[in-house]
Amino acid sequence: MKKYDYLVVGAGLFGATFAYEAAKRGKNVKVIEKRNHIAGNIYTKEVDGIQVHQYGAHIFHTSNKEIWDYVNQFAEFNRYTNSPMANYKGHMYNLPFNMNTFSEMWGVRTPEEAIAKINEQRQEMAGKEPKNLEEQAISLIGRDIYEKLIKGYTEKQWGQKATELPAFIIRRLPVRLVYDNNYFNDTYQGIPIGGYTQIVEKMLDSDLIDVETGVDFFDRKDKYLKDYPKIVFTGMIDQFFDYQLGELQYRSLRFETEEKNIGNYQGNAVINYTDAETPYTRIIEHKHFEFGKGDKDKTIITREYPADWQRGDEPYYPINNQRNNDLYKQYAKLASEKAKNVIFGGRLGQYRYYNMDQVLHAALTAVNEEFK
Repeated sequence: MKKYDYLVVGAGLFGATFAYEAAKRGKNVKVIEKRNHIAGNIYTKEVDGIQVHQYGAHIFHTSNKEIWDYVNQFAEFNRYTNSPMANYKGHMYNLPFNMNTFSEMWGVRTPEEAIAKINEQRQEMAGKEPKNLEEQAISLIGRDIYEKLIKGYTEKQWGQKATELPAFIIRRLPVRLVYDNNYFNDTYQGIPIGGYTQIVEKMLDSDLIDVETGVDFFDRKDKYLKDYPKIVFTGMIDQFFDYQLGELQYRSLRFETEEKNIGNYQGNAVINYTDAETPYTRIIEHKHFEFGKGDKDKTIITREYPADWQRGDEPYYPINNQRNNDLYKQYAKLASEKAKNVIFGGRLGQYRYYNMDQVLHAALTAVNEEFK
């Protein structure tokens, strides 16, 4: 058997970055991936000349120039600017909350009028301490925007009533008193021309890296731990330890992707459905991420449905409430004591809601720690 320095479990962005950097330093790396493809949740596949984001919309954004320069080694990025719309019972609003939103909602025209309206609506919570997410949102933005653009979407996202969710989930809400629909404040933003999969392909394209897909670490966990001197694990940290301290909570997602015999279905890459009655949270129309590139007579859309997570389901993001964060700290302590040859990384291994730039930063931090 070939001697490897590292086993990387998971061929997503964290695992691929670590493998790439280890190989650059002359290390032999074996990468195993449970799915039948590399690139994890950023995996894109071309259909009808359109790069389809298989696991939901991914827009790369960062204010960290080092991270931006790093990812641009592997792909050329376009100038896509995330400007989602909200559909509330057929009425369209711009996101994030800006002067276009307030004008559509209340007929106001100036920032001064918008502030006056928001302050008037916030009076409902004057002098009261918000006890839940609903009260927190109203105290920040007022009832109209809460009812139409926050309540239904949030309850679908978390699978709980807003009155049962803790207030700290919404610490602040982005209110912009300008007519600007750019969702992110970050300096750098875009989508790789030709999709995300190429980034991971290039990272793993080395004579020192061997990749196997369709391989579940847990089918041979004991053998892997015995055979490899060092393991980089990007799965669920609680599963690694057989849930011995209890189960961390995650949210899952379900995607319905459909080809339409029409060139343009909704006129925007992302439209959120913010009413409670619509079962999905958003519809993504993939061709708009690359400004309409692809078959002019076809389009691909994806409906995104949040779902409760149970063992065996795909976990998409952690639920970082106090109970889970405390439990994760116990798992992290267990890892430092009982799994000294394992590096835990990514959203699931570090139990954090990472954006892509944060995943890269965390992976490069792990690399620096490992090879200092």
